[in-house]
Amino acid sequence: MKQDKPKFYTARGYELLGKDNSLLTPSMEDYLEMTYRFTLDKTYTRISDLAAALNVQPPSVTNMIKKLAEMNLVKYEKYGLVILTDKGRELGAYLLQRHTVIERFLALIGVEEKIILEETEKIEHYISYETVESIKILLHLFEEKPELWEELMQMRQAALEG
Repeated sequence: MKQDKPKFYTARGYELLGKDNSLLTPSMEDYLEMTYRFTLDKTYTRISDLAAALNVQPPSVTNMIKKLAEMNLVKYEKYGLVILTDKGRELGAYLLQRHTVIERFLALIGVEEKIILEETEKIEHYISYETVESIKILLHLFEEKPELWEELMQMRQAALEG
């Protein structure tokens, strides 16, 4: 029996295939993740704090926060206060975890420290939950068996020299 060849798509094509109208855009994810980071030690953050952290103008933050509020992920209050809903906190926690896992993975495989954040930002919005979980397992393996990490680094060095 002949097996069908897999169909290939552009990155945008794969994105459209998996499109779910309830999904956040990459920009929305960045805002929610940063909001979550700011609310780890207090219950709210401010529009001005988000604007400074994300290097955008306060009106842009206000517009995005209003969109996130319509999705029941944040509550936007007078004087620029942003409070995560339970749903927003849960999703924000996942987004931060995903970011951290990718950063750790890139560091593990020897990506230069100066570009890890940029690479993480490029990857994190297009990686599936299952892939993140698999990377977490791999990171755990290397933590439990550091000799495997040493072997990986030796192989990497040999490849770079060869």
